[in-house]
Amino acid sequence: MPEFSYIARTMAGQDVKGLITADTRNDVMALLAGKSLFPVSVSPAKQPFLKLQFRRGVSTEVLAATLTQLSDLLQNGVPLLNALELLSQQTPQETLRDVLADIRARVADGRQLHEAMAMHQHVFGELTLSIVRAGTEGAFLESALQQTSEFLERQEELRAKVRGAMAYPAFLAAAGSTVTLILIVFFVPKFADLFAELERAGTLPLPTVVLLWLSDTLGRYGIFVLIAFAGVTAGLKRWSGSSRGRELVDRFRTQVPVFGPIALNSAVSRFCRILGTLLRNGVPMLKALEISSDSSGNVVLGQAIRNSAENISAGEALSTPLARCGLIPPGIMAMISIAEEANNLETVLASVADGIDKKVSRQLDTMVRLIEPALLMVMGSAILFVIVALLLPVFEMSTSMS
Repeated sequence: MPEFSYIARTMAGQDVKGLITADTRNDVMALLAGKSLFPVSVSPAKQPFLKLQFRRGVSTEVLAATLTQLSDLLQNGVPLLNALELLSQQTPQETLRDVLADIRARVADGRQLHEAMAMHQHVFGELTLSIVRAGTEGAFLESALQQTSEFLERQEELRAKVRGAMAYPAFLAAAGSTVTLILIVFFVPKFADLFAELERAGTLPLPTVVLLWLSDTLGRYGIFVLIAFAGVTAGLKRWSGSSRGRELVDRFRTQVPVFGPIALNSAVSRFCRILGTLLRNGVPMLKALEISSDSSGNVVLGQAIRNSAENISAGEALSTPLARCGLIPPGIMAMISIAEEANNLETVLASVADGIDKKVSRQLDTMVRLIEPALLMVMGSAILFVIVALLLPVFEMSTSMS
């Protein structure tokens, strides 16, 4: 349904404004009248959302701090609408300020907090939305907001560690690729005339033929190759956002050597931590599994969790159907099975998540140590190929002259 922005006047003569969802302008007038509000102006709400699309995103640090502040305000008895209004006025970031104002308007219009936040998925990810939804439905919203903030901070620390670890390999890749392209596009053509006679005689070495063809192709059609590469990349990114594409990408991601175990362990850690948090706050098992499956960050694992929920509703224990999916390591499954029997599953799941996070950290260090020499070998091989392809004809000519 379309949205309308309105300015209305209360019975006390105070002007209020906000957003409301309705089919027509007349429906908006009726809804406002039902709230004892007298409409002053009602118009389609289009421009704010167009503006939001082109603004820069909200950083994880700012979002985590905002959720913590919202949790603190609610714990100290501040009503949700007032807390959202205070945060929207105090935040220095324009994008987040507009998002919070829009969320407040939707909540004032009767939406649940997680429903209003879901309209801004460019700011709030699946993890945030799922936990806030659970907190709203389970009456532990303040705790849910605080825990979401902690999850976001933990994820940002992991991302920062990955970015720091990959900075040097990325520099190597960029520098090596740049040097190789400069050699091929600008340096190699200077030898084309020198090798023309050997090429006509059919004695030009194959590596040199390949190098000259590559240099000529990039020199003539390099811009088109770049455009085609950008188009393919954009197409793949769009396809990977579809349900089928995301499933295939997530399945492939878990099977890639070195990186696959890291991606899978991260998803399992996320699932265990969220499930433990929800169970600790009294969310029923089936509901907790539904929410944690949406928040795992991996479609394949999420589907396996949902299948487990179906089996649990038929009377099975959690560990039995989860073990059949083959995605969760046997050691973790053994701990979950024992925790179920001891009736302390929520505590064990938090410990399991902490242990997996430490393992992921070690795996990341190993991956980075492997990437650096691999990149050096690839870049060195590319430059060596260019040099050898240029020197072979020289050796051929010197041999024929002697």
